[in-house]
Amino acid sequence: MKLPNRKSAIISKPKLTEYLLSLTHEKGKSKAKFFRSIGFDESNLEKLEKSLLKIAKSNEVQRVDKAKSDILIKYVIDGFINAPNGRKYKIRTIWGIRVESKTPRFITAIPGV
Repeated sequence: MKLPNRKSAIISKPKLTEYLLSLTHEKGKSKAKFFRSIGFDESNLEKLEKSLLKIAKSNEVQRVDKAKSDILIKYVIDGFINAPNGRKYKIRTIWGIRVESKTPRFITAIPGV
């Protein structure tokens, strides 16, 4: 199964800058250390965004979870990204679709899963 409405999947810029690449975010800083160590930073946000969107649009959903509140359905999708350092890395991405919406929104990325 592919991510529903995957062509309209979005990633908010603050999700990248204030979470995934933030060395001060409580939950994001360990991910930021990884992504920065492989060459991603504020100067190439578009490359990171495109890499994560490619996973959502191209790969199969590994698991579907309903949030405790039943207003969000989470989709787990694994894939690979090509990093600025020239290497390829396996990444798990998690996307959410609110029950009242059809747009998949990026929640997080977990390196090396």
